[in-house]
Amino acid sequence: MLHDLCVSGVYHMQCKFCKFTSSSQEVLLKHCRLHHGKDHTSLLKATVLNSYCWNKSCWQIITLLQPTQLLMKLMALLLCVVISPKEARQLKLSEVPESVDQLVDVIKERLELQGDFLVQFEDPDFGNALCNLTTMSELPAEHAVLHIVWDSDSSSLNQCIGSVSSLDTASVHSGDIRSSWTDSIQTNLRHVTQWPSPFPIPKLSYDVELQLRKGNETYEKSKKGLDATREIKMEILDKIAQAIFEIKSYPEKDELESVGSSLVLKYPCLKEPGSITGYEGWKTSIKYKLGNFRTKLRRAGCNEVDVNSKRKGGTEDNSPFTLKRPRRGEVNHVRDYPQHHSDFTLEEERLHLVEEMKKKKRDQTLIQHKMELTFSLRRKEIVEGQPMVSEVQERWPALFSCEQISQEFCRITSKDLLESFRGSPDIYVPRLLRLYWARKGAFGQKMEDVLDALDEKTSDILTHRKIAALRGLPIFVRDDTFKFFLQCSASDTEEQVIRDATVAILSVHEDDDALNAVNVAVVLEGAIMLQDLPDLCTAFAYLFGLLYTMNIDSPKEMFYTFEAVQCIFFDLGSRCSQRIRSLRTKLQL
Repeated sequence: MLHDLCVSGVYHMQCKFCKFTSSSQEVLLKHCRLHHGKDHTSLLKATVLNSYCWNKSCWQIITLLQPTQLLMKLMALLLCVVISPKEARQLKLSEVPESVDQLVDVIKERLELQGDFLVQFEDPDFGNALCNLTTMSELPAEHAVLHIVWDSDSSSLNQCIGSVSSLDTASVHSGDIRSSWTDSIQTNLRHVTQWPSPFPIPKLSYDVELQLRKGNETYEKSKKGLDATREIKMEILDKIAQAIFEIKSYPEKDELESVGSSLVLKYPCLKEPGSITGYEGWKTSIKYKLGNFRTKLRRAGCNEVDVNSKRKGGTEDNSPFTLKRPRRGEVNHVRDYPQHHSDFTLEEERLHLVEEMKKKKRDQTLIQHKMELTFSLRRKEIVEGQPMVSEVQERWPALFSCEQISQEFCRITSKDLLESFRGSPDIYVPRLLRLYWARKGAFGQKMEDVLDALDEKTSDILTHRKIAALRGLPIFVRDDTFKFFLQCSASDTEEQVIRDATVAILSVHEDDDALNAVNVAVVLEGAIMLQDLPDLCTAFAYLFGLLYTMNIDSPKEMFYTFEAVQCIFFDLGSRCSQRIRSLRTKLQL
């Protein structure tokens, strides 16, 4: 046992294996561990409990510190700090804090956390149930599992986890933690639906702004441009590339034109002498700088550009590129995973979603939350893997409902599917029908049949006018509707009608009534995806949303019809073919 000494009124302890003495319990304990290779915590505890000294002042010094507090102060403590359901970290403390507040400060400092939180610990006396930590003596000896309970009013909730820089901390995974922390995860989606005009030139560094301001003053007086140095050009191009990518990863040619125009409009001193527009060189430089910026993002692991540069036939250097660019109007093509999530954690969420879809009474709030959370994983699978619709239907059954098709379309384009489609025809239906009547003879019997069927309707005229406008649109733009608008009677076998259809709308009629449909269904890859839809316009809207959701191109025989819906009804993208541009002009007259 350790021996007690009192020298000059000061309480000392002596190692029983050697003559080393010290007035510090911590120093003596460290000495025993380093020189004798033993942990004398139990011996030290017995010594402290039985120690005494005849010197009054020494005895008072001893009793000021209780044995339990002294041991807690001397012992090293290993903590597993559970920060979120998907994030836990190991933290080793060489000295135990004296209070819970000090422990909170240590956790914030070592793990670089921000915000207010409460600390709970797993109590082994109650089957590892969670209990609020009020005093440090409640913690189990040597190691403990702490749980962070975030304050819901903390503004730093979503930025609570920082980088781990100390050598004595390590990341560990906790898969059995219950919490609603994932409700606050940001999915980092873009919400800009239109390219801004004029393009907002970002703020540059102070020194560059100063030089450009002085350059503008000189340009106003003498019309002499600024001889921009390499540093100025790099600063301008870097900031513009970042600003462009925040809006769109692959801008069109006319959009790059607007960036160059806005640049020389804000800084006339940057106009290029001898250039017709004054920004041709800047436009080219921005284009290549944006390409270099995407390369950096791909190396950093950005999903959106990484999936757009996958190679055919593996990773051989001589294999050609297959670029998967965003479709017209796609704001969020393939986004990065939510913070603190990976392939593994998102796959777990997908499996929970599949199980929920098997229930008779489904929690729609839970389904909505998990569909939003797994959006980036789903888009990566669909865009990169290009699976069959049946495969996606098996892995993501919740996606093939009317509500989730609308939600997914909104995540991709930031536009409301049904509101946009229903609102635009209300504006264009009368104008389309006037065009159909004016040029009925030029389109033959098909257009006459559409208009004659409308004349025969005596009820629900507004709905039938929309259906007539939609049926006449492919005829007006000279598309082939033979394989797209499918019809059959209720007594026919639907499988035979849709067997060879890749993208189509099926209308089922009663045997004695060929004008009124009793069932309208959406068909993809020879299978019915949605059925019992109220009318043809609603079916077309959901089909349009499914094509974006599944990243499927519109059928070639209906190319101009879908382009008209994209550019005119949904206002997705500014570029379109001459045929659709002509139609849009006629509708605006």
